[in-house]
Amino acid sequence: MLSTEALSFKLELLESAAEYSNARVHAVKCQTLILSSGKDQLLPSQQEGERLRRLLFKCEIRSFSESNHLLFLERGFNLVTVIKASGIYRRGKSTDYVTDYFPPSDLEFRQVYAPYRWLEVALNPVILSTLDNGQIVRGLGGIPSEGPVLFVGYHMMLGLELIPLVSRIWIERNILVRGIAHPMMFSRIKDGKLPDLSQFDAYRIMGAVPVSASNLFKLFSSKSHVLLYPGGMREALHRKGEEYQLFWPEQSEFVRMAARFGAKIIPFGVVGEDDIGQLLLDYDDLMKIPYFRAGIEELTNETVKLRTDTGGEVANQHVHLPIIAPKIPGRFYYYFGKPIDTEGRKHELRTREKAYELYLEVKSEVERCISFLKEKREHDAYRSLGNRLFYQATHGFNCEVPTFDLQ
Repeated sequence: MLSTEALSFKLELLESAAEYSNARVHAVKCQTLILSSGKDQLLPSQQEGERLRRLLFKCEIRSFSESNHLLFLERGFNLVTVIKASGIYRRGKSTDYVTDYFPPSDLEFRQVYAPYRWLEVALNPVILSTLDNGQIVRGLGGIPSEGPVLFVGYHMMLGLELIPLVSRIWIERNILVRGIAHPMMFSRIKDGKLPDLSQFDAYRIMGAVPVSASNLFKLFSSKSHVLLYPGGMREALHRKGEEYQLFWPEQSEFVRMAARFGAKIIPFGVVGEDDIGQLLLDYDDLMKIPYFRAGIEELTNETVKLRTDTGGEVANQHVHLPIIAPKIPGRFYYYFGKPIDTEGRKHELRTREKAYELYLEVKSEVERCISFLKEKREHDAYRSLGNRLFYQATHGFNCEVPTFDLQ
């Protein structure tokens, strides 16, 4: 037990140290990461963390709402994982999201996947791929094991297809898919109403990188499996009546880069968004309401603007959250087309005309995959959640639920 005099001395010492630190905190210019506990009974960790975040030059914060004062001693806490997820680790002066990246461990993947496991259980996705001989098979047997590989496809509303896609490829094929993502997941122009960067930690753990030509170059150089959505945000935040419509730029952005490294391009389609929700208010509707219009403009100004030199609808990159009425979940369907090999076509695809021809071929194949799935799902007796649950109740919940005939 401390005596009254000793306790008083220690508190005075603490106060003096705090005053000294606060007077010099403005001089800290290095990148910092603050970890705060939500149930700290000794110190106001969360309030102090937010205060320091506002004062420090380049600072990020990660809050652990269920943790106490002894955060580092808690079971399940892994400082290495936190550093990897926040993107703090780097080998050089600035972060390189390709060369500084460490793949997730099995434990890290399970921790990332666990909160979304219900999504795959509820949707019970059907995944089809195409073998080299053109045969369509259920599963991922048509996905090449060796990279570089470029998956190019359709981005569903809010990117809902992303988690089942990446997780299933990891689980079944032990292949890490590196997604090309919007810069808003990695940085902000200024603080505001956008979700905190910590909300995107799971994507960084699983290898997402900010969209740029240099990052795509590095990923191909490292023979990675890369996921690209040419339609980007415009496709993932489409309007009413635009389901399964592609919003791709006119330029053949990725073709010549893929050919330079002999990458295999795999077009894919995915359907099912109209079976889980109905779009009530889209961008056009929200912009008619002054409150929402002001919010959209504020959110958009907080992010890096992409495709400012591109015309057409794909250049419409306004950040907003559409209002969706949920439905009883239907089923997601994925169809990976036959890989298009660019090996040995580097010189042929140097010309804009040839590159654009292949670009249109890939786009057409994505549209064909979507049309195939939309037609075939009408013949799936287990498209509805009730039928799937009944089948699993009688055959076991870990069984593979049948789908339509692949022929």
